[in-house]
Amino acid sequence: MTQIYSFPPVSSEGVKVLILGSMPGKASLAANQYYAHPRNLFWTMMETIIGVRSDLPYAARCEALTRRGVAMWDVLKACTRAGSLDSNIIDASIAPNDFEQFFRTHSGIRAVYFNGAKAEQVYLRHVLPNLSNAFSGVATKRLPSTSPANASIPLPEKFAQWKTIASTLGPVDTAA
Repeated sequence: MTQIYSFPPVSSEGVKVLILGSMPGKASLAANQYYAHPRNLFWTMMETIIGVRSDLPYAARCEALTRRGVAMWDVLKACTRAGSLDSNIIDASIAPNDFEQFFRTHSGIRAVYFNGAKAEQVYLRHVLPNLSNAFSGVATKRLPSTSPANASIPLPEKFAQWKTIASTLGPVDTAA
């Protein structure tokens, strides 16, 4: 088992939506990029839903994402896990990120979307009970994981559920 650490948030002033994963997988950690596994659907979802072109270099994708009002981060700051599967995370090793500080500096967040069940589970168990009342009421919603390990939900169903992000953002200029 290996102790692993997440990345800093991808965010900017004015973001309205926060998308949370649990912890980057091995491909993402190796590339030092969120959602770097070639079969992860995250960037394809963002292209389809809000027009962030998936063929852009990573830094440009991140900048386009935040320009459209979307931040991304992970619930976990650190954990012990073998491989990439969320099911391999050792519960006793969980160290969540500092969401109190994040919400203080990103007061425009309207909704938090979880990229999969583990992200939601860890947030509800390890983050929400420690948030001040000022931030504990931010709307949350779990979406199906974009991971290639989550093949049980048909692709059209995943896209339909992820489109809820666009309604939270409101009208978006998709020219990128």
